Amino acid sequence: MALETRPEEAIDINFMIQTMKTKGYLTSPTVEEAFRVVDRAEFVPPEQRENAYYDYPMSIGYEQTISQPSMVATLLQSLELVSGQKVLDVGAGSGWTTALIAELIGPKGKVIGVERIPELVEFGTRNLRKFDYPNAKIIQAGTQLGYPEEAPYDRILVSADAKDIPGVLLPQMTRVGRMVVPICGRLCIITQSDKGRAEVQQTNLVTFVPLIEEPSA
Repeated sequence: MALETRPEEAIDINFMIQTMKTKGYLTSPTVEEAFRVVDRAEFVPPEQRENAYYDYPMSIGYEQTISQPSMVATLLQSLELVSGQKVLDVGAGSGWTTALIAELIGPKGKVIGVERIPELVEFGTRNLRKFDYPNAKIIQAGTQLGYPEEAPYDRILVSADAKDIPGVLLPQMTRVGRMVVPICGRLCIITQSDKGRAEVQQTNLVTFVPLIEEPSA
């Protein structure tokens, strides 16, 4: 992909944030501040650091990517995170979204990132250690989608494209919880009604790798 910028433009966090704001993706001052604190360059392979602030996904190996910043902004704003929440991050990958969530929910909250590829569990964990987030961790995915051992969660983020509502994750949500998940190429916000039924709000068209609902142990 050709990278076109004006000679006077500095390619840094300010450039990345301004790009997202200009496109209309980044609207929350709180999420903007989290992007400034949790530097995307710390979550990409070293040989790709110089491109970390452009608004496109980047390979992190194993046929996985770190999502483009504008998509991450959309995901985080859709979650409506507040201080003190417990959050499940399915498909943690590089650990960037896990760290951003940890910043947004504060030290009284907790975020658990789940990743099925062992090498990325290690990669994401190393990246998290660059920051002071004792309330965040990335673990190896088991045989069941999610992490029911520490359920229920106030928020669940799924960074992979599901074929349908991930039913196994619904019992892992609180009754007033919220799940953000791509379903068949459409970003969806899942909540539960008073009768316990899943309510779906469809938003943006998105592109993610397919969700594997039964990861190996």
